[in-house]
Amino acid sequence: MPNDGEPDYVEPILGIVFDLDGTLVVSRHDFDRMRREVIATAVRHGADPGALSPKEPVARLFEAVRSDLTSRGRPEGDLYRFEAEANRAIDAIEMEALPRTTVRDGAAPLLAHLSERGYRLGLLTRSAEPFVRAALARTSLAEYFPYLRTRSAPGPAKPSPEALFLLLSEMGVPPDRALFVGDHLIDAECATRARVHFYALLPVPGDDNGMTRERFLAAGAAAVAEDLPDLGRMLGLPARGPSARPA
Repeated sequence: MPNDGEPDYVEPILGIVFDLDGTLVVSRHDFDRMRREVIATAVRHGADPGALSPKEPVARLFEAVRSDLTSRGRPEGDLYRFEAEANRAIDAIEMEALPRTTVRDGAAPLLAHLSERGYRLGLLTRSAEPFVRAALARTSLAEYFPYLRTRSAPGPAKPSPEALFLLLSEMGVPPDRALFVGDHLIDAECATRARVHFYALLPVPGDDNGMTRERFLAAGAAAVAEDLPDLGRMLGLPARGPSARPA
């Protein structure tokens, strides 16, 4: 049964998978513009604009376009061309956000602690790989993520549970020994469909993405953290900074 947002215990976790944007970094992407670009591109490739809502997340729009084109018997090539063109437009909008991308408070100390304790860390994001690599370098978080899976990777993307399974396989972490941390219901959906423990992270102040403690708990979150230091506390990490690393 869902609780009030506090975990009953700390699971015997071997690996932790994080979402990126909103969870570890704050980039404030222009998602409204992304959605408009996806819809305009879809219509150019034969999709019915009435089947597409600009209020839906980008991932849902891609699903809706696939469903619409398939149901109306459009050639498979139309779908491939739509996805390639739409992804190029989204990639460009993402890169425009790079100069304003900052690390979320508490991310570096949390990841340093988790690394010291031997957790295997991975990153599962719907952002494209060029943006992800650049954002991790800009925020000095790249060293913590030898394993990552982006929208650019072949195969299914989040929220498909297969995307999470593929990443966990690379990490050598069984799903029942994994934890997924994210700040959106798409993250919760991915984790729960994969039967992986999910801890939700509330958005940073001023970033109203519509996510609340109640919505996360209803979506199957095992716990809801106010911020990254609160997440560390839930995982049993000390409040002090990580021990010094050898020079």
